Amino acid sequence: MALAPFLSAIAMTLIVGVRYLVTSGAFAFATRLRHPALYTGLDKQIRKEIGWSLASAAIYGVPAGVVAWGWQNHGWTRIYADVDAWPLWYLPVSVLLFLIAHDAWFYWTHRLMHRPRWFRIAHAVHHASRPPTAWAAMSFHPVEALTGAVVIPLLVFLIPIHIGALGLVLAIMTVMGVTNHMGWEIFPRFVHSGPLGGWLITASHHQRHHQLYGCNYGLYFRFWDRLCGTDHGLGDFAHRGGRAVPGGAAGGDATPRQP
Repeated sequence: MALAPFLSAIAMTLIVGVRYLVTSGAFAFATRLRHPALYTGLDKQIRKEIGWSLASAAIYGVPAGVVAWGWQNHGWTRIYADVDAWPLWYLPVSVLLFLIAHDAWFYWTHRLMHRPRWFRIAHAVHHASRPPTAWAAMSFHPVEALTGAVVIPLLVFLIPIHIGALGLVLAIMTVMGVTNHMGWEIFPRFVHSGPLGGWLITASHHQRHHQLYGCNYGLYFRFWDRLCGTDHGLGDFAHRGGRAVPGGAAGGDATPRQP
């Protein structure tokens, strides 16, 4: 019994790591098909991204594994498996609640990571990806990975959610994390530049963050950026020498700016 939480943590770490490799690998392959030379010359950077990301997988996997063990064996959380336990209309509501709460957490911890001290300690690892690739979504220093690893395990103690709806939240988190970093816009123009894109974050919005640093901190929604005056619109993707260059300027501005 004493080994059960440990084994669950190991199993979840493997799941998170494999999920990262499969998802980032799939979108990296899609990038090769869509923009064959986009990651040319970035092999060393990509190896570092994969290394940091697999380390992050352990940091994400351990608390998730312990929580999963507690749910299965002791009913610690508010995760439920019986679809009739809550009204059907609550299924999409619970997903939205998780995304809204996660987005708020991410916005404010992300802004913290851009304070000069925390940027030097941790967040510089993520911004060392210049330009970011499909492999960079989980490329975090362990300190930053820890801030991201605790939010979903904490939310399952506060907000009731069906196990299938939780799986959808994790899928959205994974896909958005990868597609926002891969150096080109996968969504059609009516999504990222239309009324919907005025509130949802895609690669075009996050690209501006990697260009200017001191703006566009959100994860899923532009609400907090708009409310706090940190929304600087959409970036562009100028391809020079086979790379996506933020804002059309080679490499962008490497200086972290005050939030």
